[in-house]
Amino acid sequence: MVAVATMLGGLALATYATDNGQENNNDFAGWFNGRMMMPETCGGPRGMMRGQRGYGFVEVSEEYEENVINIAKSDSDVQALLDDGYNITNVRPIIKAVVEADGTVVIKATSAIVMLEKDTISHASVWVDVEQAKVTRIVILTRTVIEKS
Repeated sequence: MVAVATMLGGLALATYATDNGQENNNDFAGWFNGRMMMPETCGGPRGMMRGQRGYGFVEVSEEYEENVINIAKSDSDVQALLDDGYNITNVRPIIKAVVEADGTVVIKATSAIVMLEKDTISHASVWVDVEQAKVTRIVILTRTVIEKS
């Protein structure tokens, strides 16, 4: 339990250290993609059984995913993206670990990031506050490539 709390605390610390409240291109989704989802690295999805949805050592239930997706779909800006052809590709939980005064560790997925994709060149990250049942931020990234020969 202590090892899990330490690992999750490091995850939270790294998340807040790279964000510090500013809009930038080095956001949580970029950090998460670069470090947590790379196979063959510490915390990667290797070892998962077919059909499991997991990030690092965390398995996500279908009920949690459905709840997060329903919250996201209730937002008018997210609905506009879906109407524009974006598809939901996955849900990534943000796990918060709190050490209480008596030393008890409480771990909870208080929010999540819903990843959207359109035509493999446009991506959107939708931050969902699960406890308040609302979307808090949307980041849309579009790549344009012009091939010249």
